[in-house]
Amino acid sequence: MRFPPPLIFATGFLLGWILEVRVRSLPMAGAPSTRAVLEVVGALGLVGGLVVAFWGLWTFHRAHTAILPHRPASRLVTSGPYRFSRNPMYVGLTAAYIGLAMLANTLWPPVFLPLVITALYLLVVRREERYLGSAFGAEYAEYRRRIRRWL
Repeated sequence: MRFPPPLIFATGFLLGWILEVRVRSLPMAGAPSTRAVLEVVGALGLVGGLVVAFWGLWTFHRAHTAILPHRPASRLVTSGPYRFSRNPMYVGLTAAYIGLAMLANTLWPPVFLPLVITALYLLVVRREERYLGSAFGAEYAEYRRRIRRWL
């Protein structure tokens, strides 16, 4: 894999943050009561997203298969969060990204999120799916049929 997924998310967030700081502030909330709600929801999104992403990593670790994307997988993991999503780590990173934007009270990073998701799909997910299809054949085809890519 040429682009580590966390780097794709970090790049999108950084571009949004640069626009926030250097070009124009674009807050999500202005009123203190709205800001407080935004902070709570943002913290839940950030923590929940990181928990899901690390649950995915832990599940790979427990299955004794490659965690790093440039290494070959020794088995198809379909347990843990992979029962609900074929890409729980990316779902978790997306939730964390949105939660962090809420905590930072800026709309700019979410403006870049569709580009982040598109880059993730084009640069990472398509390659992973091709590799898993060739490595695990019918087993992966059945898994794809049963489990959605995202949620």
